[in-house]
Amino acid sequence: METKATVGKERFFIVVRGKARKGFCRGCIGLVEAETQRGELMGLFYSGSGSNNAGSPKSGGIVKREDTYPLSRHQAQLLLFVSSVNKRLELLCNPQLFSAICELSQDDLVVVKHKKGHLPGLVKNLMLIGRKDNQEDLHMLGFEVEFVDSDNGVSSKKPAPPPLFSAADISQVVPSYSVPFGLHWRDGTGAALNRKAVTRINSMPSLGSHRRQILENHQSPNPHNSRAPLEMGSIVEVKSNTGVTVYGVIRWMGILNGKTNEWVGIELDYDVNGCSDGTYDGKRYFSCKGNRALFVPVTKCSPDSRFLCSAARQETLKPSEPPSVPPLEDSEEDAPPISETEALSLLVGRMKGIQGHFNSCYLDATLFCLFSSSTILDNICHKSSGSEQPITCTLRKDIVNRLRRQGFVPAESVMNFRKQLGCDTYLKEEKDPEEFITVLLQRVLCKEPLLKLRSRGETSQGAYTFQIILDKEQVEQMPTVQQLLDISFMSCDLKFEEVPSFLIVQMPRFGKKYKMFPHIIPSTELDITDLLYNSPRECFVCGRLAEYECLQCLPDRKLQPGRIKQFCTICNTQVHTHPSRQEHSPKTLALPEGVPCAPGTRHTMQLFAVLCIQTSHYVSFVKYGPDPRSWLFFDSMADRYGDDRSGYNIPEIKACPELGDFLSQSEEQIAQANPSQAGEPVRRLLCDSYMFLYQRPSISLQE
Repeated sequence: METKATVGKERFFIVVRGKARKGFCRGCIGLVEAETQRGELMGLFYSGSGSNNAGSPKSGGIVKREDTYPLSRHQAQLLLFVSSVNKRLELLCNPQLFSAICELSQDDLVVVKHKKGHLPGLVKNLMLIGRKDNQEDLHMLGFEVEFVDSDNGVSSKKPAPPPLFSAADISQVVPSYSVPFGLHWRDGTGAALNRKAVTRINSMPSLGSHRRQILENHQSPNPHNSRAPLEMGSIVEVKSNTGVTVYGVIRWMGILNGKTNEWVGIELDYDVNGCSDGTYDGKRYFSCKGNRALFVPVTKCSPDSRFLCSAARQETLKPSEPPSVPPLEDSEEDAPPISETEALSLLVGRMKGIQGHFNSCYLDATLFCLFSSSTILDNICHKSSGSEQPITCTLRKDIVNRLRRQGFVPAESVMNFRKQLGCDTYLKEEKDPEEFITVLLQRVLCKEPLLKLRSRGETSQGAYTFQIILDKEQVEQMPTVQQLLDISFMSCDLKFEEVPSFLIVQMPRFGKKYKMFPHIIPSTELDITDLLYNSPRECFVCGRLAEYECLQCLPDRKLQPGRIKQFCTICNTQVHTHPSRQEHSPKTLALPEGVPCAPGTRHTMQLFAVLCIQTSHYVSFVKYGPDPRSWLFFDSMADRYGDDRSGYNIPEIKACPELGDFLSQSEEQIAQANPSQAGEPVRRLLCDSYMFLYQRPSISLQE
């Protein structure tokens, strides 16, 4: 076999996909000794921390170069101490976190996974693990972490050396220069951090001075640089008059009662004595844990300096070189929807979600709604590899699995999918999400129409989405989705033949600018019982079995306008004896034989995603779990790096717990709210909603 010797530095790698072959398997860490002309790597592989010979090289093996991801020696040592190969690959798929872990310095603040939960601590040392007498071993690296007591600073109980953690145990990193010397904890007393001297091994990266220099460069006054704009969800810091700095996320912006300038409500990272749970002067502005809500003038806030060094590193990237993405393992096993417990760590941040390119936002936002957290289309999309089309395989492997495993889908994957759609307009032009959903379900996934509708002529028709059609005078200025759906069905004399598993409701707007209603209230639960054909229904007045339905009663302000009006025989007679209703023409309801005298179970649908449009740009809100506050906001083109020719779009996902708080209010409270003062996520949801996506409760979101 022809080979060429490696030249220069050591070349380490991790196997990210492919089946086991001559010693190497997925998750193995190896050292390249030679490379064949066919692009195969020959080398040694190492045992991890779960082996008796941890760090010792094993006999040589062969692996395809495209099935590997290159590592530095430091990265290989950190990953080797992670005993689970799945956790190694998960960490590799979170490049921001892994990069920060590789740069940890002494006294950096980290959050580690512990049997007691996620605990903050200080990195005290980087430990070499392995037999020092064997020079061929790849010594593993672990972190000694000293826990920080949230009440008293660094824990005073030190009967034993600090516990040892692997890189996979670290869930958050805060550089040492951003940790205040004299943090004020919940009891209001200062607790200076105990920074004892620790001998650092040679492989410990000493990056503190370099990062401080970066920070100083960014903090130096420059009259040409304007202050970074702050908005809902911005990560900020506030420095008190005593010099203590606290950090948090903006959850509310607006004018407080009795104030004239703009203030912000911040949810802090830690409990602080004297703070609230989101209330100020007896009025609630947002919700969070007690002692974590701080209200200050917006002028007192500034962007979190802990992330400035990350921004500096991003500025050194060339516009033509977007951040590299680790190759996705070639596995026949389909990735499950992202669970509620993993969604925030995997998805939230910049360069997360689906990267937009060439007017693809309609497609990016729709795909994120359908496949990130919901199981609704899994049984359709995930077929056996022998029976699926190439385009379905691309959707499943390059988009759905990549999104769920790595939290990021590069633009090239979506562009390849658009090419396979077979129409040049899908590649270059912006399409309507309704058209794309129909093509996706009908041609790509070969799915029958989701909805079976029966019209007034007793004819049945299929549809993939439902377009709201009504007269503006039939409903109030700020209607709910429930009202719009009920009135539209009544006006068009339509009924569902069966309960759909999936319902996409398209709002009444025409083109990219005109919308019939300036604000629409989302219905988190949609009751379709009264919209089912041949289904027993409840009398609007007395609750007995309904036998009549009246369209003219819909707008009646004395009968709860917007609600479907159906009556038993007695109530129908009484209601229509009123002089204003004597001209109405109630319609007799068709009921199947043997129907019980009392109405049966209510049939409801749960909201799990909303597609929004502002001018010509589509974004989406997605509910990623059962908790009412589990909402995400996704924008595939939130920012751009470089110019139109050589740059690339930066997608971003933000957590929106305040959206859940807002939607948990009653419809009356929501209707009285001022969208412009409720925060940007809430405003966009109320003003820009285009499609609401619902599913049956039995098809639940991932917990």
